[in-house]
Amino acid sequence: MSVTSEETRLIRRAKRDPQAFGELYERYVRKIYTYVYYRMGNEHDAEDLTARVFQRALTHIDGYQDQGLPFSAWLYRIAHNLVANWYRDHSRQQVVGLDEALGREAGDQPHELAEDEEERRVLLRALRHLPEERQQLLILKYAEDLSNAEIGEIMGRTEGAIKSLYHRTLLTLRDDLVEQVEKERPQDGEHARRAETRGQRAS
Repeated sequence: MSVTSEETRLIRRAKRDPQAFGELYERYVRKIYTYVYYRMGNEHDAEDLTARVFQRALTHIDGYQDQGLPFSAWLYRIAHNLVANWYRDHSRQQVVGLDEALGREAGDQPHELAEDEEERRVLLRALRHLPEERQQLLILKYAEDLSNAEIGEIMGRTEGAIKSLYHRTLLTLRDDLVEQVEKERPQDGEHARRAETRGQRAS
């Protein structure tokens, strides 16, 4: 995906007229906020940093150059840097909203999620064990639906490096999930006890 002709016109206008930047803001603010929220874990900080992303973009839009990627990739890159700087300055542990990133919508009801809640819990635990960089990669890949080239631009890596990192991340995640399932699988005696308890409840 590249910058569309409509985007190109908007960017040119925004370089001459700051008020025209508002159209770019309206087009991308939700995507950038969602990404920042996944990285920050709370609404207040996400709102503050999202505003700073667009302030910085407006300040530096004269220097923007089309590199064959959508304009949003540039905004994501600014957001990535601001989030990293924020955590470094505050010396805080990064918390990623991975449950939302995996597609849990705000409108989902508990009974609709009950049947896969256990699987989700195991998956989220394995994801949170991944390094922050790999968590971010999965957020950009699945929550933001970005290409390897776009992710590479945001994370400062080549497209090939992102492809390789993604492959290694999936292998690590698979191994972690297998290990967790093995650890949580009931032993023979425990399994028999649970079966007996279920039988007593049914009688």
